[in-house]
Amino acid sequence: MVKENYNILKFIKFNDLVNWNIKKFSYDNYINTKFNMIPIRECIKRIKDKIKIANDQRYKRVTIKTNNGGVLLRDNIYGKYINTKDQFQIKTGQLILSKIDARNGAIGIVNEELDKAVITGNFWVFDADLDKVNLEYLVLILTSKWFVEKWEVCSNGSGNRLYLQEELFLNTKIPVPKLEIQNQIVKEFKIMSNTIKDNEATIKMLEDSIDKYLYEKLEINIKKNNNISNKKYKILEFINFMNITQWGVNKILKASNIESNKFNIISLNSKYYQILARGKSPKYDENSESIILNQKCNRLNYIDLSYAKNVNTNWLLSINKEIFTQKNDILINSTGEGTIGRASCIVNDENTNLMYDSHILLLRVNTKYINPEYYTYLFNSNIVQNQIEVLKGAEATKQTELGIENVKKIMIPLPEIEVQQQIVNYIFEIREKINKLKIHSELINHQIEIYISTKIFK
Repeated sequence: MVKENYNILKFIKFNDLVNWNIKKFSYDNYINTKFNMIPIRECIKRIKDKIKIANDQRYKRVTIKTNNGGVLLRDNIYGKYINTKDQFQIKTGQLILSKIDARNGAIGIVNEELDKAVITGNFWVFDADLDKVNLEYLVLILTSKWFVEKWEVCSNGSGNRLYLQEELFLNTKIPVPKLEIQNQIVKEFKIMSNTIKDNEATIKMLEDSIDKYLYEKLEINIKKNNNISNKKYKILEFINFMNITQWGVNKILKASNIESNKFNIISLNSKYYQILARGKSPKYDENSESIILNQKCNRLNYIDLSYAKNVNTNWLLSINKEIFTQKNDILINSTGEGTIGRASCIVNDENTNLMYDSHILLLRVNTKYINPEYYTYLFNSNIVQNQIEVLKGAEATKQTELGIENVKKIMIPLPEIEVQQQIVNYIFEIREKINKLKIHSELINHQIEIYISTKIFK
């Protein structure tokens, strides 16, 4: 690269453009650190232990979670189910990364459980020089936010399919202090990250306790599908055709009804709701200040407006205001693998008078009979989510759909309004504890960023 620089222009020798990426030519001195900077290749060595997959043998395969989430067992299957026969074997203690998702923190260390697992060429493994680098320190550096842009510099491709380039990666310099300093950094990082893990475990326990509480408080039992005849002939099962409400073998066999020893079980009819409507297909306009809610906005038990999209104001004004959000309305995600059935209740003024797109349903219950927060908590519990698994359509294509008519089929126990409010109050307290733990974890994550910044990158 020539030194002449005119304002924002930088002149580059054409012969230097071996790997085209504009960031490669504007990313000089990307790290400030008090430690020695050495190329990654001086710390690790790529290992290619080739193996031929045999159909009659079982093989462990791995997955690497993003954001330094660790290396996990994906499955353990016979080779006949593995299409790619030329693979590589990995060993305990090796560094492993995904050449596609390394920029998202998909890097980790192979544990004993995954010894002799197999990987494709989309994963790389390395042996480390343990006299130079603590592997946990190396993972910490390579998954830090200060390295995200550098990963993109070392990658080629377009969109989300950016592939890490091995030579560029190995030639990248990283800060490498003395081993005792690395060990201390890892030790202090673990103390903070273990607190986050403890919080996550507590959150999981509290969330599970909500379902347990609902089952016990409402005295709910699961009644197996009585459409299935007791007569079985080898692999044949006989179904009472007149009782079938959902077509499909899985739906028929999985179908079950809930019952309560204490309260009536109801499904939605005109007595219990005022409006059950689908949102509108939006007319987007980036220059407008008007917004519309989408599935990302509709979280479990709350609305996140940061994901809202801008839409044309005149288009928005043409929609009947009656179906805009009001307090106590319930929003339900009606489509999408992993998002379908997610529900939230409108409780804050800032979330009222909003429109939502066609992937969201709005339910306005009759508050004389149903407490909307009670219905929302119930909807997000296993009591309703298990029903949604049966009711949703198009499983083969994964374009799942929870339509208006299916929502009407969902069964819930309906105690007196006073009991519903008791349940809401109890669950609200649990969710407050969960929210405090999440905020605590966010603060620790911020502390980790500050810690890494002051310890390594300043």
